Amino acid sequence: MAVKVVPPCDHHMFDSNVDNCLSEFNSSMETNSYQDRCPWPTVKRIYNKLKLCVDNWANLSWCRGHRFLVDKVFLDVHETYFSLCGQVHDPPLHTLIMLIAPVIIVTLLMTLLCSYLTNWNIEMPEQPQL
Repeated sequence: MAVKVVPPCDHHMFDSNVDNCLSEFNSSMETNSYQDRCPWPTVKRIYNKLKLCVDNWANLSWCRGHRFLVDKVFLDVHETYFSLCGQVHDPPLHTLIMLIAPVIIVTLLMTLLCSYLTNWNIEMPEQPQL
């Protein structure tokens, strides 16, 4: 029974080639206004290309089992480019008004309609007695 020996992770090979992947990604990100707003999903294609590149070099450099190396690359990318993506912003005032106004109007109209119907006097004709 032959024992297969896996070579150790070549950190230098991984780091130098991932730097090339990141260089291409950084150049592509220069065209997006990631400092002002979340660039996702417009950069999804180049992000997936970066992921494939990093995963490929993790395999080729025998660092696939050292997942923390790949995770560190993407944590740095997310910290740099996607830090605004998790922030929730309130919608503009006119959008809020458009959402809330119909509910208020319907509530007021229902109150008036109920009031009108309860005060409406219908005269019932007298029933003839037998």
